[in-house]
Amino acid sequence: MTEALEAPARPAGSPTADLEGGTVPVREGVYGERVAAVEPGGVEYIAESERHGRPLGLFWMWASPNLEFATVYVGVLPVVLFGGGFWPTTVALLLGTALGSLFQGLLSVMGPRLGVAQLVESRAAFGFFGNLLPAGLQVLTAGAGWVAVNSVSGAFALQTFCAAVRLPVPGFTPALGIVVLVEILVAFAGYNFIHAIERWAFPFLALVFAACTAIIFLHARPGTGFDAAAAAAGGGPVGAFMIAVFFAFAYAASWNPYASDYSRYLPTGTKPLRVALSAGLGLLVTCGVLEVAGAALATVAGTRWGLTDIPTDQFVRPLPEILVIVAPLAIFVGAVSANAINLYSSAMSFLSMGIRVTARLRRALAAAGFGIVGFLVGLLVVNTRQVGPGGTGGAYENFLFFSTYWIVAFLGVVLSDWAVRRGRLRTSLLFDRHHSNWRGVAAFLLGIAACVPFMNQSLYVGWVASTYPQTGDLSFAVGFVVSATAYWLLSRAPAAGAG
Repeated sequence: MTEALEAPARPAGSPTADLEGGTVPVREGVYGERVAAVEPGGVEYIAESERHGRPLGLFWMWASPNLEFATVYVGVLPVVLFGGGFWPTTVALLLGTALGSLFQGLLSVMGPRLGVAQLVESRAAFGFFGNLLPAGLQVLTAGAGWVAVNSVSGAFALQTFCAAVRLPVPGFTPALGIVVLVEILVAFAGYNFIHAIERWAFPFLALVFAACTAIIFLHARPGTGFDAAAAAAGGGPVGAFMIAVFFAFAYAASWNPYASDYSRYLPTGTKPLRVALSAGLGLLVTCGVLEVAGAALATVAGTRWGLTDIPTDQFVRPLPEILVIVAPLAIFVGAVSANAINLYSSAMSFLSMGIRVTARLRRALAAAGFGIVGFLVGLLVVNTRQVGPGGTGGAYENFLFFSTYWIVAFLGVVLSDWAVRRGRLRTSLLFDRHHSNWRGVAAFLLGIAACVPFMNQSLYVGWVASTYPQTGDLSFAVGFVVSATAYWLLSRAPAAGAG
């Protein structure tokens, strides 16, 4: 079923279309707006006859998957681990989320314009084969990383729910298996079903998490200041603030490499501003509120955040009995909502690597495969006891750090390329196996290298972060600026192609 990397850049037998002076592979089959159908094809161009939907759909698309416990936990970390005070942490979380949401809106605009997934669009900046680098990293980040993170929280929530309603509590492995199976079924169906699930889940998730947030704030101690006794408080109040900005940005930006995956079916003439606002606000509202709720939760008396403490149990600790029952169910639904997207986009990123897969349901099969990978990684993380802040290896916070180092460099290159081209990009270029762009690869690597001195996490502390711990971790800003600037300067060279 899988063949070597060779021309043409399309599955055998798939249709083509002449577009903007070139030929592009078109996603085969008739899919339309059907929800109860498996989306065919892979990462091919979406023909205008298959385009549908409204920009508002992107609000639910990016709101529902962030109404989950992993979002809350982003707000917990700066307070529990780095000793941040509540109010400074709140400002930092909102600032980082706003920045990541801005990028989400900008990238989503590319979907209707080009009709392709985000990691196909990035071929313009990296070249066809140079794009293997960010696509491969995205496969690891989403397919192994985020699928495991969300599935683990969903499995813990399922156990908590069963205990609350006095049902037999499954062991962690079967609970994780149930969560992953549901995620695979949703992702297997594809684009229309995922959009529908996110829209249907939003009222329930929004209501439950709004009620939980209100109760948490009633029990919170917003006057909590900086805690110098926290496990990683060496950077002081400023360092804790900067780390909170990093974490919030990292979480929001982790969706950026998926952005146009979920806007590419919108009609070509869809207004860009509406696309950007719907996608960006979906992230900003939900991530902003739940991360601040997480910071508040960390100040609630009686919550415990040690290695042996189950994080989802701490979330329900201040809640009344009815929410103790319903909240874990909402966490379960939120995990499924998030990982349906992670699995779908992992498959899209894998196929964008140019590996020729001829199966008609190649995208769906790839999504199922990454569900199995996420299940195995989730088991590994829990069995090695890396589930709490400051635990053995601090898996979650280190994952946020390391995934962000490459994502900011990716954003710098892709957005700089879009600016250099002034948004005038031929879709046919994205399927040309002869298209190369060493500038993108060089700028990407420079951006990642520039992060190193500023890194500040448990596995490695760079020179700047070690010498000036109050800077927190500035690598996300430095990596973006360096990669964007490097690409811009390299593209001004006489040999730079217009594409």
